[in-house]
Amino acid sequence: MGRGMRSLAVLVLLALATLFAPAAPMAHAEPDPTNDVRDPKYNEDEYVAFYTPPEPLGPGQAGDLIRTEPSRLVLEPSGQLGAIMATGTRIMYRSIDARGNPMAVTGTYFEPYNDWPGQGPRPLIVYGPGTQGQGDQCAPSRQFNQGIHFSPYLDIAFNYEELFVATMVARGFAIVMTDYQGLGTPGLHTYVNRVAQGNAMLDAGRAAMRLPGTTLDPDGPLAFWGYSQGGGAAAAAAELAPSYAPELKVVGSYAGAPPADLKELFPYADGSALVGVVAYALNSVISTYPEFEDVIRAKLTPRGVDLLQKVQDQCIAETITKFMFRHLQPYFTEDIFEVVNREPFATLFDMQRIGKLKPTSPVLININRYDPLVPWTGANQLGRDWCAQGADVEFRTNEQPPFLNKLVVNHALPMLVDGEPAMQWIADRFNGLPTTPNCGTY
Repeated sequence: MGRGMRSLAVLVLLALATLFAPAAPMAHAEPDPTNDVRDPKYNEDEYVAFYTPPEPLGPGQAGDLIRTEPSRLVLEPSGQLGAIMATGTRIMYRSIDARGNPMAVTGTYFEPYNDWPGQGPRPLIVYGPGTQGQGDQCAPSRQFNQGIHFSPYLDIAFNYEELFVATMVARGFAIVMTDYQGLGTPGLHTYVNRVAQGNAMLDAGRAAMRLPGTTLDPDGPLAFWGYSQGGGAAAAAAELAPSYAPELKVVGSYAGAPPADLKELFPYADGSALVGVVAYALNSVISTYPEFEDVIRAKLTPRGVDLLQKVQDQCIAETITKFMFRHLQPYFTEDIFEVVNREPFATLFDMQRIGKLKPTSPVLININRYDPLVPWTGANQLGRDWCAQGADVEFRTNEQPPFLNKLVVNHALPMLVDGEPAMQWIADRFNGLPTTPNCGTY
């Protein structure tokens, strides 16, 4: 790719990224003195102190709070433009990883200024963020302190999740957003690991319900929300909830563009702006299943080894700018599209497939038919798998025609377009309205 075209692509991507931030409501409210917290990005030691778990972790139950502190909430670095109408609390809580080991996970709880106008007690949305990257600086709980993160060598992060968070809290929803395993905390982020991210979501809900000084009813209702990686996390939480956290009163889950079958993503990611997420996923597999590290690394060329090493410390914007539009094959010693279907890779990826368990609460799945990153077929099959088990599923297809596929426009824009109807669907669940499942019609 020529330098001019590469520069143009970067500008287009950055322009798309801004769609996720400025649209947040510019509501004005009297400042809350409990939310006037110095931005810890100016003192890295403050981050290190909070995000380093006790060693050993000590006894406790999943969902127990380990520590909390006030968290500054801003839409952009100065904190002067607009407001998130909530008080922020940074939390560290216990969860369980994919191997059954206890782990510490961080996140943010948002206590709204506004009352909940709907029925029943204030609802809680457990929010699974989309792809942030694999470096600790990418943790959403840090990004809400900064709005935009920047340091030398293109280490950039746009807090695109603030769009929905700002809107939801303004409408009276309480939110707890997990950072997932290894974002902010020690260890590598286990990107798109079904069990680790599903457990992190469920235990974030438990932790929020146990947080003192909120307006939540400890036995009140909650729902899961997420798009892309977050959609997979919400879907995993929905199907794990009956066995892992049966005490939670889950009223519904929104799974936007959920990557339900990771093997399907390889040809879609190949040559796209987000090809680097494949390296996130492989790093996650190596971190979670180190007994297969040698087998995986044996399939990597020196370029592949270098790719996996570099993205470990990157946020998604940096990964995009440095690796966009690359094809996967030069990173592997064999045909990658065949390798993923051979053992042990077939089993490793099958372990991450969502849809084998039945959610006992309603689920809304939404995806663009021409999504160039997360295949429509995989999300559709997820709905079919759940329907076959008798779950309450509504499947919606966004029919926006393909546009600039390698820039993944049909993955990014539907997040915005379909976000408002999804919020209405979630509100209906909290207000006790009947669902409209459409199993057998899609």
